[in-house]
Amino acid sequence: MSDEPQTQTPTRTRALPTSPSPAEAAPPRAGTVWLTRLLVLGLVLAALNLRPAITSLGALLEEVRTGLHMSGGVAGVLTSVPPLCFAVFGITAPRLARRFGPGAVVFAGMVAITAGLALRPFAGGTVAFLAASALALMGIAVSNVLMPVIVKRYFPDRVGTMTGLYSMALALGTSLAAAATVPVTGALGGGWRAGLAVWAVLGAFAVVAWLPLVRRRGASATGTGAAAGTGPGTGGEAPALRITRSRTAWALACFFGLQATGAYITMGWMPQIFRDAGVSAGTAGVLLAVTMVMGVPLAFVIPRLATRMKNQGPIVVALGLCGLTGYAGLHFAPAAGAWAWALLLGVSNCAFPLALTMIGMRSRTGGGVVRLSAFAQSVGYLISIPGPTLVGTLYEHSGGWGTPLALMAGLMVPQMIVGIVAGRDRTIEDET
Repeated sequence: MSDEPQTQTPTRTRALPTSPSPAEAAPPRAGTVWLTRLLVLGLVLAALNLRPAITSLGALLEEVRTGLHMSGGVAGVLTSVPPLCFAVFGITAPRLARRFGPGAVVFAGMVAITAGLALRPFAGGTVAFLAASALALMGIAVSNVLMPVIVKRYFPDRVGTMTGLYSMALALGTSLAAAATVPVTGALGGGWRAGLAVWAVLGAFAVVAWLPLVRRRGASATGTGAAAGTGPGTGGEAPALRITRSRTAWALACFFGLQATGAYITMGWMPQIFRDAGVSAGTAGVLLAVTMVMGVPLAFVIPRLATRMKNQGPIVVALGLCGLTGYAGLHFAPAAGAWAWALLLGVSNCAFPLALTMIGMRSRTGGGVVRLSAFAQSVGYLISIPGPTLVGTLYEHSGGWGTPLALMAGLMVPQMIVGIVAGRDRTIEDET
């Protein structure tokens, strides 16, 4: 990787202006070696903080319920809050990026995550705990949307590499919080409050890394509309972009939503499937960890492979077939082939970094990426909300995993179809 971010070359005619403004094409002093390295470090640290707020709580949910006298119904609502917050708050990211610059908004997101994680262990009741969690999730939501934008703006010729890097960091943060929260809690005395609060330290590192970036107007373009590629300096292209008219945008949103549905179902129910098949609770937890850890190396490899292909449809199909095989195995031989099914489902879940990569590839401009990212992720997370609850309901009423697994496998088919459509070599500007 070169020492300075590369800039995009304007490719379209005056009739459809998309040339980056000077502020976007050559950020002042952004080419220095230390600033480029700091930007890479900031991306990695930000990605590491995008899931611990969720997975650390999952590891200690029973203790939190007992400590706050939380009912089972409220605890169930709490587990469904993340995708809802991602959908609701993520849609605000384009407007915030146009006004303040994407770098400044990501910095604010890291501050919100850190503050939420630091405050919620001290909550004296359920309402305060939910409010602090929502603050952290708000920061995660806007950062989710803007990470592809940061990559597209500063590394347009290395979208695959940089998307892979932060996707790998995101998967690592997810796995680390899930695996380490309970041991860390024990080491700190066994109190759930300390076990949750410790993750605010990781957020503080991200805040420190992003602070010098947003203080330099070249790194964040704070206060300029051009930062998001949607201000006056871009010739007014993005405000005229009607994302809902793009078939590719809708396909990408559906692909994102269906892969998120599968991921949340896997994280929420896979251990129970194994336990019902006779696998011990400890082994079931390790199997889930294996599934999640698969995303660490593959999240770096798949985006790089995707950017070398004009059409990402073959990758979509390959990941989908892994998922179908994994679900079939869970149905016919859940215990006998447990490790194989865990590995296959881990591979299938890498549709997430592929979706992020395609967001960066399906638009020619920074403004298009920010709108496409907000649209695809917000609509996608809304689609994912009912999935885990529906699987739980089917499991309860059918008395087994046959019907739920049929649903999971059935959802994989439309995921492959819309993924093939989203993977075609075209941009949303072509369609709008």
